[in-house]
Amino acid sequence: MIRPILAFATLLLSANSLVAQTITGRASVIDGDTLEIRGTRIRLHAVDAHESSQICQDPAGRSYRCGQQAAFALADKIGSATVICEQTDVDRRYLRIVAKCSCRGDDLNAWLVEQGYALAYRQYGADYVPQENEARKARRRIWAGSFTPPWDWRRSH
Repeated sequence: MIRPILAFATLLLSANSLVAQTITGRASVIDGDTLEIRGTRIRLHAVDAHESSQICQDPAGRSYRCGQQAAFALADKIGSATVICEQTDVDRRYLRIVAKCSCRGDDLNAWLVEQGYALAYRQYGADYVPQENEARKARRRIWAGSFTPPWDWRRSH
Protein backbone atom coordinates (compact mmCIF):
# COMPACT_ATOMS: atom_id res chain seq x y z
CA MET A 1 0.00 0.00 0.00
CA ILE A 2 2.88 2.40 0.72
CA ARG A 3 4.45 2.02 -2.74
CA PRO A 4 1.32 3.20 -4.61
CA ILE A 5 1.01 6.18 -2.25
CA LEU A 6 4.66 7.14 -2.80
CA ALA A 7 4.31 6.69 -6.55
CA PHE A 8 1.21 8.91 -6.53
CA ALA A 9 2.96 11.57 -4.40
CA THR A 10 5.94 11.55 -6.77
CA LEU A 11 3.61 11.90 -9.76
CA LEU A 12 1.83 14.84 -8.15
CA LEU A 13 5.12 16.54 -7.31
CA SER A 14 6.36 16.02 -10.86
CA ALA A 15 3.21 17.57 -12.24
CA ASN A 16 3.38 20.45 -9.76
CA SER A 17 7.04 21.12 -10.51
CA LEU A 18 6.10 21.98 -14.09
CA VAL A 19 4.56 25.16 -12.69
CA ALA A 20 7.18 26.95 -10.62
CA GLN A 21 5.82 28.29 -7.37
CA THR A 22 6.75 31.43 -5.51
CA ILE A 23 6.57 30.93 -1.77
CA THR A 24 6.65 34.06 0.35
CA GLY A 25 6.48 34.59 4.09
CA ARG A 26 8.27 34.45 7.38
CA ALA A 27 10.80 31.61 7.33
CA SER A 28 11.99 29.23 10.00
CA VAL A 29 15.50 27.88 9.52
CA ILE A 30 15.55 24.08 9.68
CA ASP A 31 19.27 23.78 8.95
CA GLY A 32 21.92 25.64 6.96
CA ASP A 33 20.28 24.92 3.60
CA THR A 34 16.63 24.26 4.45
CA LEU A 35 13.84 26.70 5.33
CA GLU A 36 10.19 26.32 6.16
CA ILE A 37 7.57 28.85 5.15
CA ARG A 38 3.94 28.28 6.19
CA GLY A 39 4.48 24.53 6.60
CA THR A 40 6.36 24.08 3.31
CA ARG A 41 9.95 22.76 3.49
CA ILE A 42 12.28 24.43 1.03
CA ARG A 43 15.74 23.16 0.12
CA LEU A 44 18.03 25.91 -1.11
CA HIS A 45 19.01 25.36 -4.75
CA ALA A 46 22.65 24.50 -5.64
CA VAL A 47 24.11 24.98 -2.14
CA ASP A 48 25.05 22.42 0.49
CA ALA A 49 25.67 23.41 4.10
CA HIS A 50 27.22 21.09 6.63
CA GLU A 51 24.83 18.97 8.67
CA SER A 52 23.79 20.36 12.07
CA SER A 53 25.86 17.83 14.00
CA GLN A 54 28.84 17.97 11.64
CA ILE A 55 32.17 19.05 13.08
CA CYS A 56 34.77 21.21 11.30
CA GLN A 57 38.11 22.56 12.52
CA ASP A 58 38.98 26.24 12.83
CA PRO A 59 42.42 27.59 11.81
CA ALA A 60 43.87 26.58 15.20
CA GLY A 61 42.55 23.02 14.80
CA ARG A 62 39.76 23.43 17.37
CA SER A 63 36.50 21.61 16.61
CA TYR A 64 33.23 23.45 16.16
CA ARG A 65 29.75 22.60 14.84
CA CYS A 66 29.98 24.21 11.41
CA GLY A 67 26.50 23.07 10.37
CA GLN A 68 24.97 24.60 13.46
CA GLN A 69 26.94 27.79 12.82
CA ALA A 70 25.54 27.97 9.27
CA ALA A 71 21.96 27.55 10.52
CA PHE A 72 22.40 30.24 13.19
CA ALA A 73 23.97 32.64 10.67
CA LEU A 74 21.11 32.09 8.22
CA ALA A 75 18.54 32.67 10.97
CA ASP A 76 20.32 35.89 11.98
CA LYS A 77 20.48 37.05 8.35
CA ILE A 78 16.74 36.50 7.87
CA GLY A 79 15.53 37.65 11.29
CA SER A 80 11.79 38.32 11.06
CA ALA A 81 11.93 39.63 7.48
CA THR A 82 9.88 38.24 4.63
CA VAL A 83 11.61 35.58 2.51
CA ILE A 84 10.74 35.05 -1.16
CA CYS A 85 11.55 31.64 -2.67
CA GLU A 86 11.31 30.91 -6.40
CA GLN A 87 10.96 27.18 -7.03
CA THR A 88 13.54 25.61 -9.35
CA ASP A 89 12.78 21.92 -8.77
CA VAL A 90 11.44 19.28 -6.37
CA ASP A 91 13.75 17.20 -4.17
CA ARG A 92 12.56 13.69 -5.06
CA ARG A 93 14.13 12.04 -2.00
CA TYR A 94 12.59 14.24 0.69
CA LEU A 95 9.68 15.67 -1.36
CA ARG A 96 10.73 19.27 -0.68
CA ILE A 97 10.54 22.28 -2.94
CA VAL A 98 13.99 23.34 -4.20
CA ALA A 99 14.30 27.10 -4.62
CA LYS A 100 16.38 30.22 -4.88
CA CYS A 101 15.44 32.36 -1.92
CA SER A 102 15.95 36.03 -1.16
CA CYS A 103 15.47 38.32 1.79
CA ARG A 104 15.64 42.12 1.74
CA GLY A 105 16.87 41.85 -1.87
CA ASP A 106 19.79 39.52 -0.99
CA ASP A 107 20.11 36.08 -2.62
CA LEU A 108 20.33 33.85 0.47
CA ASN A 109 21.79 30.91 -1.46
CA ALA A 110 24.64 33.09 -2.76
CA TRP A 111 25.14 34.75 0.62
CA LEU A 112 25.63 31.41 2.43
CA VAL A 113 28.31 30.33 -0.03
CA GLU A 114 29.98 33.74 -0.30
CA GLN A 115 30.25 34.01 3.49
CA GLY A 116 31.79 30.54 3.79
CA TYR A 117 28.84 28.88 5.53
CA ALA A 118 28.02 26.52 2.64
CA LEU A 119 29.51 25.07 -0.53
CA ALA A 120 28.37 25.31 -4.13
CA TYR A 121 26.55 22.02 -4.79
CA ARG A 122 27.90 21.43 -8.28
CA GLN A 123 25.91 18.22 -8.67
CA TYR A 124 22.78 20.40 -8.85
CA GLY A 125 24.10 23.55 -10.51
CA ALA A 126 27.09 25.82 -10.97
CA ASP A 127 25.18 28.93 -9.92
CA TYR A 128 27.31 29.64 -6.84
CA VAL A 129 30.78 28.47 -7.90
CA PRO A 130 32.08 32.09 -8.19
CA GLN A 131 30.93 32.80 -4.62
CA GLU A 132 32.63 29.64 -3.39
CA ASN A 133 35.86 30.59 -5.16
CA GLU A 134 35.72 34.02 -3.52
CA ALA A 135 35.08 32.55 -0.05
CA ARG A 136 37.90 30.03 -0.47
CA LYS A 137 40.34 32.70 -1.63
CA ALA A 138 39.39 34.96 1.31
CA ARG A 139 39.51 31.95 3.71
CA ARG A 140 36.05 32.75 5.12
CA ARG A 141 34.52 30.53 7.80
CA ILE A 142 34.87 26.88 6.76
CA TRP A 143 37.65 27.77 4.31
CA ALA A 144 39.82 29.09 7.17
CA GLY A 145 40.21 25.63 8.67
CA SER A 146 39.48 22.09 7.57
CA PHE A 147 36.28 20.18 6.92
CA THR A 148 34.74 17.22 5.17
CA PRO A 149 32.35 18.26 2.41
CA PRO A 150 28.78 17.64 3.61
CA TRP A 151 28.00 15.19 0.77
CA ASP A 152 30.99 13.03 1.80
CA TRP A 153 30.10 13.29 5.50
CA ARG A 154 26.51 12.13 4.83
CA ARG A 155 27.77 9.10 2.92
CA SER A 156 29.74 7.92 5.96
CA HIS A 157 27.05 8.74 8.54
